[in-house]
Amino acid sequence: MTVQHGGLTAQRWASFSFDQQILMIGNEMNRAGKLLVSEAASPLLASYERVLALVDMTVQVQERPARRRELLRWRDLIASLIIAGTRDPAAHAAAFRCLLRFTPAASAQIPFVLASPPAPSRGTAREAPAPDKASS
Repeated sequence: MTVQHGGLTAQRWASFSFDQQILMIGNEMNRAGKLLVSEAASPLLASYERVLALVDMTVQVQERPARRRELLRWRDLIASLIIAGTRDPAAHAAAFRCLLRFTPAASAQIPFVLASPPAPSRGTAREAPAPDKASS
């Protein structure tokens, strides 16, 4: 079996912009999302492992401490999906959305790769009471 990204070096990864790095990690998250419906666990696990490898490489080449910190915090979300051992499409989608919020270019992809959250139906949201005109 061929290992995806096996020959990718930190030097090569650093040649990509942060936008491109996030989008490539997002591509792997998109693959993992499609594998959530599959019965086999190993392809999903392999996809999440590739996500972790790309995040680790991004952290390694990142010069900005705040970005490193936030990437490592995001990495914990993916690690928790792996450790949980269950398929959680909602947690996957939330983590994916969080990743895509790292850059404006990646955020622009949200409508194309993630379904928008359903709008609240009428009558379920509590409305603020109308101001009392008599007390004014």
